[in-house]
Amino acid sequence: MEENTTINPGAMPSNREIRNAASQLLKGNWLFPVLCTILFFALASITGTIPLGGLLVFCPLVFGFSLTFLLFVRGETTDDDLVTKPFMVFKNYGRYLGASILVYIFTLLWSLLFIIPGIVKGYSYALTPYITHDQPALPVRECLRRSQQMMKGYKMKLFLLDLSFIGWILLCLVTFCIGFLWVKPYIETAHAKFYEELKSRQNL
Repeated sequence: MEENTTINPGAMPSNREIRNAASQLLKGNWLFPVLCTILFFALASITGTIPLGGLLVFCPLVFGFSLTFLLFVRGETTDDDLVTKPFMVFKNYGRYLGASILVYIFTLLWSLLFIIPGIVKGYSYALTPYITHDQPALPVRECLRRSQQMMKGYKMKLFLLDLSFIGWILLCLVTFCIGFLWVKPYIETAHAKFYEELKSRQNL
């Protein structure tokens, strides 16, 4: 039985509420999110074998995958275009490539110092794909800065949200990773829901 997913409009919802809201959105709508994930994993495998493929194709495609689920959460996608939506980033390729490369480089540089600072920076930049989409006039560097600003005080919350999926991830390993076709859309939907809730409370 699903738990009550009503969220207090005056406070950031609990991670359980965010997960439940994501589950409700996916309930009865799994087919195309799973197909989108299959396509994403297939392209990840292909680009990983091509020199610079991960940098020039996969990095912006990661943004596109996240944005697909943001539009899904907002009800701005139809079933059939969920599979093609990740490619929306190539309509403004330079912008999304630049943003994704900056996130990758800055996170990597911090990780070279110590692992923990790299993880912290990764969560600071976690909202960059959504902001890059929602604020098309905002310079790419400013999108990263805006993500850092929004995530102040919420990095641990998002980390704990991710950590709450550990049981599902372990179960995926038992199923020879096939389960990731369902768990990945679940996580991405929860991330998009997290952004929507945080954005609404910060009036951004």
